[in-house]
Amino acid sequence: MSTADTLLRGTDITRRWGGLVAVDKVSIDLRRGEVHAVIGTNGAGKSTLINILSGELPPSAGRVELLGQDVTAWSQPRRALAGLGRSYQRTTLYPHFSVLENCRLAAQSRHPRPWHWWQPAARCTVSNERALAAVQRTGLFDALDREAGTLSHGQKRQLEIAMCLATEPQVLLLDEPLAGMGAEETDRMLALLQELKAGHAILLVEHDMDAVFRIADRITVMVNGAVIASDTPQAVRASPEVQAAYLGGHG
Repeated sequence: MSTADTLLRGTDITRRWGGLVAVDKVSIDLRRGEVHAVIGTNGAGKSTLINILSGELPPSAGRVELLGQDVTAWSQPRRALAGLGRSYQRTTLYPHFSVLENCRLAAQSRHPRPWHWWQPAARCTVSNERALAAVQRTGLFDALDREAGTLSHGQKRQLEIAMCLATEPQVLLLDEPLAGMGAEETDRMLALLQELKAGHAILLVEHDMDAVFRIADRITVMVNGAVIASDTPQAVRASPEVQAAYLGGHG
């Protein structure tokens, strides 16, 4: 792929806490049209890496570029406005608001209108259109008016992605979106990611190895904060170092 296809790039990202190196000179490229999975055991540095890429946590060293621009010093809200969306391990919804209202609130963060303070937010045409489009794209239209807290676990994860989409991101950072899902819910989520990747660069941090090898175009393997492999799923599966360190010798 050309450089233009790389939407988010991390170069030699390092994060230290005192003498502990949580992320050790990690470089990663996220490209439009690809799902790039990051795998590793607990404590490998995956969540720290995604927090640095999103702007939630500053790196001790290294550089982050979004759409070709150095955003290393940018805050998380500024990166979000520039086209970066993320989900978290724990659901971050407004449980007593409807599906549509959750998405509309997300859309409004991208299209604030402080000069229209007298107008009800529900009448903002742009936010409503963005929210409705996100709900439809994630397959939640039938649950449009349901309170978010009444959704199934899988639907809540879909709603989190819908809220990301309502902000019109080009890059999606997804932290364990399949956690706690059954087989049917996992299939629906993977189908959604397959559809979304055409217009986005997607980073997927995930423990479900079967799902990772089904959906990922590239896989980066982290051990003790460092990258030991970054390649196609086939090459990663065949790597003796990865087998020894993470996959337990299973081909």
